[in-house]
Amino acid sequence: MSENYSVLMSVYFKEQPVFLNMAIQSMVDQTIKPDQFIIVKDGPLTSELDQVISGYDSKYPGLFTIIANKTNLGLGPALRKGVLESRNELIARMDSDDFCVNDRVEKQLKVLRNHPEIGMVGSFEAEFINDISNVVAIHRVPENNWAIKQFMRRRCAVLHPTVMFKKSAVLAAGNYQETSVYAVYEDYDLFARMIFDANIQCFNIQECLYFIRTSEDFYERRGGFKYSKTVLRFKWHLFRKNNMSFVDFCISGIGQAAVCLLPNKLRKMFYLTFLRGE
Repeated sequence: MSENYSVLMSVYFKEQPVFLNMAIQSMVDQTIKPDQFIIVKDGPLTSELDQVISGYDSKYPGLFTIIANKTNLGLGPALRKGVLESRNELIARMDSDDFCVNDRVEKQLKVLRNHPEIGMVGSFEAEFINDISNVVAIHRVPENNWAIKQFMRRRCAVLHPTVMFKKSAVLAAGNYQETSVYAVYEDYDLFARMIFDANIQCFNIQECLYFIRTSEDFYERRGGFKYSKTVLRFKWHLFRKNNMSFVDFCISGIGQAAVCLLPNKLRKMFYLTFLRGE
């Protein structure tokens, strides 16, 4: 298997140029370099963001593939376009405001090299505020395929921006959705289709290879009636597809929907106590 790989990133206008620069730099600094870096500009960007992207495009001729959406389509549809533009079988996801350690890709490629049956590999992620030295929580996920599949029946067992996956595996599951049917669950939806429908084998490296930026309003954005309603709709969709039992739906769907309706301080306490670890 070739170890050439593409990086896949979507950017929209609300991003901070300094964060975008940090995210791109962490991928071009990998110990094993990408030979394609796909950036989907999801709608018109600010001039500052465009300058960051054009600066890298000039500095690394031939590396960047820039896709410009006329309007903001949402993360899932934007990434769908990017997957189709990948000239490599291996694709490493990267969000536009995060950071990853410089041997992230090397470690993921080692797993894929030693276990060719695996179609997607992720890792733990460290949640930080403002600076990567200020880690506030560690998001841990199961390691082997059996445990991942069981975990997926209640919560997403693969952390979206940490993954490296095979293009063929993503396409076998139907790619990201063309429209944002479940706007906040584009990753869970894709991974459920990969794991349950296409029977793709997965693995999570039990290390923090990725640092994901959070903020004080992180938990607030995961609350409210609208978010609660989306949770129920998506989890009911998984139940109808037999990806989870009715008991799983009650615990995962109704339980999470209830957490969405809690006051923000209690919701934050729940996340940090039960869903995250220091």
